[in-house]
Amino acid sequence: MAIHESKAIEQAQSRPISTIVFIVAMKAEAAPIVDRFGLSEDTARFPEGVPWVRYHGIYKDLEVNVIWPGQDPLLGVNNVGTISAALVTYASVTELKPDLIINAGTAGGFGSKGACVGDVFLVSHIAFNHRRIPLPSFDVYGIGLRQAFSTPLLLKEVNLKVGKLSTGDSFDMSPEDEALVRAIDATLIDMEGAAVAYVADLLKVPAIFVKAVTNIVDAGNPSLEEFHANLADVSATLNQAVGRLVDKINGKRMSEL
Repeated sequence: MAIHESKAIEQAQSRPISTIVFIVAMKAEAAPIVDRFGLSEDTARFPEGVPWVRYHGIYKDLEVNVIWPGQDPLLGVNNVGTISAALVTYASVTELKPDLIINAGTAGGFGSKGACVGDVFLVSHIAFNHRRIPLPSFDVYGIGLRQAFSTPLLLKEVNLKVGKLSTGDSFDMSPEDEALVRAIDATLIDMEGAAVAYVADLLKVPAIFVKAVTNIVDAGNPSLEEFHANLADVSATLNQAVGRLVDKINGKRMSEL
C-alpha cells in the first residue's frame, strides 16, 4: 500500500463516523431498516435508467443510507447476486463517500457449525464459493478470501455470534461449491457478501457484514421453503440487530469499533 493511501485510511479512522451505507439485497430485508430510521426514497444519485434505490436520512449524528438494487425490469424480482451487489456498492461509494459500509441481509447457516434460524452473525471473513479457476494463483484469486473490518469492541457491545461467510450466485450448492464452503470453515452462505467485500477492499472503505439465518442448509429440510417461511420474521430480527449496531456506532470513530 502506498504511503499516502495508508495515511488517508489512518485519518479516516481517526475522525467520527458520519456517513454509513447499508447494502441490502432484498426489499423484504431493507424495508424494516428503512422504517426504523425513517428514511426517504431517492433514486436521483444513480445513473438514469438503473433500478437501484437509495433510502436516506439523518439518525442521531449519522447520515444513514440504505441501498437496495431494486427489481429486474422484466421479471419484477429482486436483483440478488454478486453482479448487482458489486455494481451498487461501487456506485454508492463513488457517489456517497461513506465512512463505513454495512452489508446487512439474510443467509443460510450450517447447523453443524452452530447456526440456528434467527441467529444474527457479525462476519469475520468472506470468500466466494463459485469461482473455481484451477490455475496457479488464479485459484486463490477466485476464492477471494477477505477479512471484514475488525470491530472487537462493537462485537462485545452488541453480543452477536461470529462466523465466516461464503458467497455464491446460486441458492443451492453443487458438491464443488460445498467443498469450497467447507475449505474456509464457513458457518454462513449468501449471494452478495464477497462481492461487497471485493469492492470495499478495492476502494479502501471499511466494511462489516451482518447476517441473520433464515434456513439451515445441512439439516435435510428443503432450504427454499424454509427461507420463504422465515424471511419476514428473520428480517425483523435482523432489523433489531442493525438498530443496536447503529446506536453503538453513533458518535464513534472507526478506531473505536
